[in-house]
Amino acid sequence: MRIDILTALPALLESYFNDSILLRARKKGLAEVHLHDLRTWSTDKHERIDDYAFGGGAGMVMMVEPIHRAVVHLKEERPYDEVIYMSPDGDLLDQPMANRMSTHTNLMILAGHYKGVDERVREHLISKEISIGNFVLSGGELPAAVLSDALIRLIPGVLNDETSALSDSFQDGLLAPPVYTRPSEYNGWQVPEVLQSGHAARIADWRHQQAVERTRQRRPGLLDKG
Repeated sequence: MRIDILTALPALLESYFNDSILLRARKKGLAEVHLHDLRTWSTDKHERIDDYAFGGGAGMVMMVEPIHRAVVHLKEERPYDEVIYMSPDGDLLDQPMANRMSTHTNLMILAGHYKGVDERVREHLISKEISIGNFVLSGGELPAAVLSDALIRLIPGVLNDETSALSDSFQDGLLAPPVYTRPSEYNGWQVPEVLQSGHAARIADWRHQQAVERTRQRRPGLLDKG
């Protein structure tokens, strides 16, 4: 998978993709992440990529021209499965969406900034809009990193244990059950006996029951969807 991220602040994202699982995925050649400074495509001598909004109002707006020039340039080099805009009013990112998108080959992500982007970008250049939640951040860089992380970790070979992602929260519509590690007793706090029994069927049943109960208590809406 290759992900190209268009951003006004590439330095904000560099460290995120240069550590841990995402770095491992890149070293293995399983994923590529390329950060592109939108100012590269500005025609303004000061490399501006934003301007005042027509009709007035607070905040600056990202200009259509640099974004268009960037999208066209990248599309000349390869086809893209999606050109994504990270936006609070996009489709809400969830695990089923991540599962579907993890099979894509090339993705382009536009990280918005300022008051937003010129609407003509959304009308003519974007194929999919995605939100990571019902709240507003200072820019789309963190959401772009969240989306990239959610997709890359699902690529076969990225995680040391390839079954790990299959047992994550939301994969089966439930929250993940409690997990424990050694020591089996600490400060009088005990690990449930069933997890130490070695009985695979009993452990699987306990984990499922715990997942259902945790979901019922904390995110009952997930059970309603099922």
